[in-house]
Amino acid sequence: MSETQTLYKLIILYILNRITFPLSNAQLSEFILDKEYTDYFTLQQSLFELAESNLISLETVRNTTLYHITEEGRTTLTYFETKISSAIREDIDTFLSEHKYKLRNERSTPAAYYQTSTGEFAAHCRVLEKDSTLIDLTLTVPLEAQAKAICGHWRDKSKEIYATLMQSLL
Repeated sequence: MSETQTLYKLIILYILNRITFPLSNAQLSEFILDKEYTDYFTLQQSLFELAESNLISLETVRNTTLYHITEEGRTTLTYFETKISSAIREDIDTFLSEHKYKLRNERSTPAAYYQTSTGEFAAHCRVLEKDSTLIDLTLTVPLEAQAKAICGHWRDKSKEIYATLMQSLL
């Protein structure tokens, strides 16, 4: 394995080690591809090899793959973390501090829609906090565009909706 491939894997491990929640492929890609550290296919190969080596674990939630660092991954990182330049570590730390809330919010307010057996569309929206589900709401609407709009607005409106529900019900 080349040193650059090793570096890409270490960057992934470093990112996953610096946060307390799993990241999706898109979230990992956002940082690594925006910084032009590597291309999409090399990133995917690195993720695959890390999973094969049990350094990261995968979880699939509604067609989204989430990545977690394993204990074996943490141990490996402690041995090789110095192979990541201080400039790259600083880039990662800055990105995570600037985007941590956004990254966590994307994972804590999932929304997806699907067509029901009656031909309508159901928008399934949730608010998650650690291992608990605070809200699990499914709204059925006649048009796909409506279900898509509900899912699209859920992240921004979920706090307000949660507060309104709590105030109304308590």
